[in-house]
Parts: sequence; structure tokens; C-alpha cells
Amino acid sequence: MKKEYAGKPGTIVGFDEAGRGPLAGPVYAAAVILPPNFPLELLNDSKKLSEKRREEAAAIIMKDAVWGIASAEAVEIDRINILQASLLAMTRAWEALCAAFPGILRKPEKNKNDCIGAAENFTAIVDGLYCPKLPIPCHALVKADAKVPEVMAASILAKTARDRMMIRYSWFYPEYGYEKHKGYPTKAHREAIARYGPSPIQRESFAVKEL
Repeated sequence: MKKEYAGKPGTIVGFDEAGRGPLAGPVYAAAVILPPNFPLELLNDSKKLSEKRREEAAAIIMKDAVWGIASAEAVEIDRINILQASLLAMTRAWEALCAAFPGILRKPEKNKNDCIGAAENFTAIVDGLYCPKLPIPCHALVKADAKVPEVMAASILAKTARDRMMIRYSWFYPEYGYEKHKGYPTKAHREAIARYGPSPIQRESFAVKEL
């Protein structure tokens, strides 16, 4: 079911990713357009929020904003590298946003499967140094996840979505403890890799440092 957006959207599409550093699992990205009068006090760089506050903020973003979430899997990270996989996840997040909110970014006369119709009204801001492939103007901004509300919101959605997925992976591979470290290179994670070998979601291109 397509979600209807009540109100006029803003003109900034914020993008951010989560999960560039882990040794296992996908990288996630989100794209967010905030509505007018969104409670900005809920937002911050996701890394600076507690898990409880991230989840609370994510619920409100998903209820009130225009958004898309997507990922690139470990095998894609190994094939094209983590930077390109992060940018690919952002492109997919844009496509997910367009699919979920078809009336926001497309004029009626345009092909129903494209997302470019009203693109001239929007500008993307991406946290970091590089922009993904998008049909709208895009600007990369270092520390945008601490400066731009739309990017903060994207950071929160990407982080919460990835954490939930890593918890799900822990159901299938409980010996790796993904529900605790989310695939990051903690001592416990590296010990699990040394004991059990790489899991099916291991990023084989990432070096596991000696214990």
C-alpha cells in the first residue's frame, strides 16, 4: 500500500549510510524529505543518540516524513568496494522513496516508473565526500549528519534499519553475537571469526586484525 503524504514537502532530500566499518553484514542507506514543522529537536547524528532515542525518532520520521531505505549486501561490498556499495545503497534508497511516495517527485504526465518528473524542485545533500547517482542536483557535505536535519533523519533511519537486520542475522548465526556488536570489529566478534571461521555474511574483502 502506497503511503500518502499530507502537506507540502521540503526541497532537500537528505542521504546518509550506516555500516561502512563492520566486518560483516550489509551497508544501509536512507533518503529523507522532512515535512514542514517537523520536530527538529528529535534529530541528531544517529551515533550521538541512545538506542532508545534513535528508535523513538525513527518511528516519528517514518510516520511523518517522506523516506526510503535500502542496502547493499556483503557480496556486493566485496565486489565493488565499500564506498561504491554505500553510494549504490543511497541510489536504491532514492528509488525506494520514489516507489513509496509516487506523487511527491513525479508529475502525472511522466512515465509511472520513473522518478524524475518534479526533480527540479529538489536538491540532495549527502553526508561525506561523494554523491550517488541521482536524477536531482546533489551536494556532498562532510559532517552533514550533524548539520542538516534531513541528513540527520536519514542517518537515524539507516542506523536503526541496519541494527534490526543484524539482530535478525543473529537468529541464524547466534555464535557470532551480531545482536550485540552489529558486525563491527569488536574483540568478541574477531574471536568468533577465529573460532568459527567467516559467517555467510562476512565481508571477505575486509581484513580481520590479529587478536
